Amino acid sequence: MRLRTVIPLAGIIILAALWFIVSPPPQDRVLVFSHTSSFRHQHIPVAQQVFQRLGSELGAIVDTTENPVDFNDENLASYDVVVFLSTTGDVLNDSQQVAFQRFIQSGGAYMGIHAASDTEYEWPWYGQLVGGYFTDHPHIQEASLDILLPDHPVTKHLPAQWTRTDEWYNIRFVNANITPLISIDETTYDPGNDISEGDSHPLVWEHFFDGGASLYIQPGHTIESWSEDAYLEMVKSGLQRVLDPTNRPEKAAKLTPRESDFTREVLIDNLNEPMELVALPDGKVLFTQRAGLLRLYNPESSTTTTAAEFDVSYALEDGLHGIAADPNFIDNNWLYLYYSDAEETLNRVSRFTFDGSKLDMSSEVPLLEVPTQRVECCHAGGSLAFGPDGSLYLSTGDNTNPFASDGYSPSDESPGRAPWDAQGTSSNSMDLRGKILRLRPMPDGSVVIPEGNLFLDPSEGRPEIFVMGNRNPFRLSVDSKTGWLYWGEIGPDASDPSEERGPQGYDEINQARTAGYFGWPLFIADNKAYQDWDFAREKGNGWYDPASPVNDSPNNTGARDLPPAQPAFIWYPYGKSVEFPLFKEGGRSAMAGPIFHAEDLSASSFPDYFEGKLFVYEWMRNQIYLVTMDESGAHRYMEPFLSGTTWSRPMDMTFGQDGSLYVLEYGTAWNIQNEDARLTRITYNR
Repeated sequence: MRLRTVIPLAGIIILAALWFIVSPPPQDRVLVFSHTSSFRHQHIPVAQQVFQRLGSELGAIVDTTENPVDFNDENLASYDVVVFLSTTGDVLNDSQQVAFQRFIQSGGAYMGIHAASDTEYEWPWYGQLVGGYFTDHPHIQEASLDILLPDHPVTKHLPAQWTRTDEWYNIRFVNANITPLISIDETTYDPGNDISEGDSHPLVWEHFFDGGASLYIQPGHTIESWSEDAYLEMVKSGLQRVLDPTNRPEKAAKLTPRESDFTREVLIDNLNEPMELVALPDGKVLFTQRAGLLRLYNPESSTTTTAAEFDVSYALEDGLHGIAADPNFIDNNWLYLYYSDAEETLNRVSRFTFDGSKLDMSSEVPLLEVPTQRVECCHAGGSLAFGPDGSLYLSTGDNTNPFASDGYSPSDESPGRAPWDAQGTSSNSMDLRGKILRLRPMPDGSVVIPEGNLFLDPSEGRPEIFVMGNRNPFRLSVDSKTGWLYWGEIGPDASDPSEERGPQGYDEINQARTAGYFGWPLFIADNKAYQDWDFAREKGNGWYDPASPVNDSPNNTGARDLPPAQPAFIWYPYGKSVEFPLFKEGGRSAMAGPIFHAEDLSASSFPDYFEGKLFVYEWMRNQIYLVTMDESGAHRYMEPFLSGTTWSRPMDMTFGQDGSLYVLEYGTAWNIQNEDARLTRITYNR
């Protein structure tokens, strides 16, 4: 019995040993991708053959393709390295981009050759992966290259200074974490319009990014390069480097979800100017409509009812705007709403008690009033949000007519023109308009001013002011972990910059870690300055200084000398943005949504990939984006969220305790009821 047990076991061991001997070890696989949407380089066919030969020498299987369809999860999973061989332009669609991101995040490696940096300018993640983008190049000529790391596997065969002929790129770097291996000596050739960053001009570099390894080799334009021994040895060593499984980041990356991983459900449609929403702990959703209705969606019955009706001023941009639930809502049932008083010329934020189906209008406790003017348009702001310390934030617009300023700074100091001068509101430290205010409601109905607001001395400015210098901060959010404030700033309309007036119009996404002055109407975007314009004489009086802003308008009742202006976190014009290309081009209305933190929610929610990412959205362009920040909170890159989904002017969004993302959509047409104005729910399908 024992013998009959041992013999089969021995046979299995022998068979396994024989299989190990005769079965070849798994080979590395490389995909060389050469698709172009613009210029096709002549060296591509030769380079494809070279890669196949070099791969064979390294014991790897090399496949070549020019078909973007090959970028899908199933196919990419069979490869260790993807080479972008002189690709140009926009080569992958959104789903193919997600598949490639998932490949890198799974520990795959990237190798870019020559024009790979002239690729996907509107895909910020790819720019981070490569490290920089092509800007221009001079004529083909000889130059000397400096070997910065002579002991590196990719460069150890090269002389300390390597002289050769090629097409030398000027690069706009977007990733500061690259390790340069080779740079070009600009004294040895004519670089043309060189806008490379810093004193060095790298041409070959490597780095880790988002779970994978990346190596970029800029030289390689000429056909002669692909028969040059030193160059080919560098490419071969580079390929061997990225194939090395030990050359990977220690920390695994989170996989980008696919759009098919989400379900979008329309809960209500045919709404009339929905403005802001709040998801209650019991799963109900409340949202405001500008004409004065507070609506309640009940998920248990899938019905919508009216919870309250406010008598509001509905002219211009006034109405019922903001709503927020008290941090202790489960215990006290308090809601906060911001609305335009129908009789008095002011907007008011008040606290009310909600009984689960109706707002008790008799329970109103006014907390703050913001005097306005209702003679001239525009900009009401009106978003409410609580911070983690219990402080309530309120955004207010500049309440200034922009239409006589040609899309530039509305700062008309002429007599009788106060409604056309945002220096009297946004940059006025004694005015509550054009601000983000911060106060802490107390249980007895009083308010206290939190420490850290902008003006400690009430003689210098209103103590409620946290941020000043705003045009129309329409939607805001507060990070529950850091307490940092984010908001979208809807900017002015100038399509082009003016040598006399100042910059073109920009919309902004802003981040305030502490109280500050954000520039309007003296500055915009990354502190681009306007000229102090004399509207009566149509002549400039000099440019404003962001380091030492001065508000000398006769309409200013506050401080003359203002705090230094803070640059925007993200900014973009009507046209294409070099800094933030994902916005593309079109109309502008920037909004800031929530920052996702799973522990804020009680139910299974979006995957860890979203942790700490900021949702921003473009009302006019019908797009939602994710912003990834580094550990310091600085902007790293953006990516689309559900780019294949048709939105109808996303107006507000928030996460519910059920883990779903609720999105309020305004609808196609302005100031009326729209069939496509709706409340939708986005659910992640685990």
